[in-house]
Amino acid sequence: MSAYAISEVDVKDAADFEAYRTIAAKAIAQFGGRYLVRGGAADVVEGGPPPKSIIVVEFPSMTRLREWYASPEYAEALKHRRTALDRRLIFVEGVPPS
Repeated sequence: MSAYAISEVDVKDAADFEAYRTIAAKAIAQFGGRYLVRGGAADVVEGGPPPKSIIVVEFPSMTRLREWYASPEYAEALKHRRTALDRRLIFVEGVPPS
């Protein structure tokens, strides 16, 4: 069953963010992930504060998603994360195939 990493991101440093994004994208691909949403226009239709930049990445399974997050490849991206961006990161399982 697919699993999703959903990030709400506030960029703090554009150069560090670009470094983070480049390294993270390579690591995501290595673990079978693919971007579904990558910071496009977003509107709040009901509730809450205005959205920040939203990123949604699909992985083949929650196991692969967690392997990606704990991987040495992604650890390289995390070296830039603290200075590059603030974020809220959520892992969620998809709907089982019917």
